[in-house]
Amino acid sequence: MREVDAFIVGVPKAGTTWLANVLSQHPGISLSDPKEPNIVASHRGTFGRNDSEPDLSGYHGRFKGSGLKLDASIHTFSCPVSPSRMASLLPTIPMILCLREPVSRAVSHWKMIRDTEEDTRNGANWSDFEVAWTDDRLRDDSLYGKSMERWLNHVSLDQFLILDSQRMRSEPKTVLSEVEGFLGLPSIKYDLNPSRHSNSASDRRPITKTGRIVRFVFSLIPRLVKGPIVKRLQERDINIYAAPLISKKADRIFADSNHYSICGESVVRDLRLFQSLTGFDTSEWVDKIESNRV
Repeated sequence: MREVDAFIVGVPKAGTTWLANVLSQHPGISLSDPKEPNIVASHRGTFGRNDSEPDLSGYHGRFKGSGLKLDASIHTFSCPVSPSRMASLLPTIPMILCLREPVSRAVSHWKMIRDTEEDTRNGANWSDFEVAWTDDRLRDDSLYGKSMERWLNHVSLDQFLILDSQRMRSEPKTVLSEVEGFLGLPSIKYDLNPSRHSNSASDRRPITKTGRIVRFVFSLIPRLVKGPIVKRLQERDINIYAAPLISKKADRIFADSNHYSICGESVVRDLRLFQSLTGFDTSEWVDKIESNRV
């Protein structure tokens, strides 16, 4: 029996939270707890790095039930060491890759980091998008061709199911049916409530000083105690971090001509590489980027 059976390998801000949480309703799937155990990749979130060799015994206790064990560590795809590690440890494993128009993805990722002050807590300053874009920790998650080129030196393309996150919004039932087929699972009916399952940057609120204290105290609670509490709150659509005392309303920021001009040239070149490697049609994204550049 394998320690893990399938992955959602990326990318951040491309519908991965929605997909993982909806799939967790399937009786044939056991989603990792936490959603991103970060065992194979050396990337542990946007800023965290751990170059020690992966130990698959770390999956012990991460899954409940007897279903297909699904790891949703979404920084796996852009992590440079992931392809060789995956080929060595789990050479035939199926991987779901959720993608989004890469400039919009980068802006959403940047906004999330700024709203939560994760950059300053990690010794970075992403207050300016143009400066943040020069940081590999933001940019590489939007360079799909660069990452895929590494992967295809180690694994087969048919191990990937590539999904456009926009389709999760426009045709969620079709997307879920494709995922079920890819994973060899029977079809079921899902609760598709987007507010319950998404992790939208537009819904994220900058944390207050009181919120920082609450977050710190909550971080001290053991995972075995905290997990059931979080699950119960999610089932009731309760987000304690949305309380006015804990967080404040954030300004909504969307990708504009300035963002497209900053990223456009490198992203368009990379998208063409990705299409040549995978056959995945990126022309709509390329046209959007080109038309929005100054």
